[in-house]
Amino acid sequence: MKSLLPGLWSGGRGLPDPFADMRREMDTFFNRPTRAWPTFDAGFAMPAVNVAETPDAIEVTAELPGVDEKDISIDVDGARLVISGEKKAEERKEEKNWRVIESSYGAFQRAVALPFEPQDSDCDAHFDKGVLYLRISKPKSAPQQNRKIAIKPGAPSSNGAGQAPA
Repeated sequence: MKSLLPGLWSGGRGLPDPFADMRREMDTFFNRPTRAWPTFDAGFAMPAVNVAETPDAIEVTAELPGVDEKDISIDVDGARLVISGEKKAEERKEEKNWRVIESSYGAFQRAVALPFEPQDSDCDAHFDKGVLYLRISKPKSAPQQNRKIAIKPGAPSSNGAGQAPA
């Protein structure tokens, strides 16, 4: 007596073979022309930025791999620091048959809100090995940023005076 399980997918009973369909789909995927390969076009619009605060400055680092220093612009608009520029595309020789291209190119911009409006003389920028380093000195007359706020017991009153209702 023959086993029933192998006979279910053999086509002898009129049932379709799901494994054959899956095998056919896999063969079709891997035998397609290069246009079928996945592409990852994430763009270069938002480079990674780290912002730290020290007692006397705000320090910003931006990762800009593959960007030339001359293609970076740093602007201060009031209390907003704006880093912008462009990563230029490398020239590709068409003699290669590209399968996957994950490199991204194009314009980028990042804005960082600052707790004060810096003067031009308070900003210092350096660019080394694809990382932009910015140091923005805090003004001497900057108000103290950390303040303690007392918590009152009870629910606030409807007039907003902070007293509990009677």
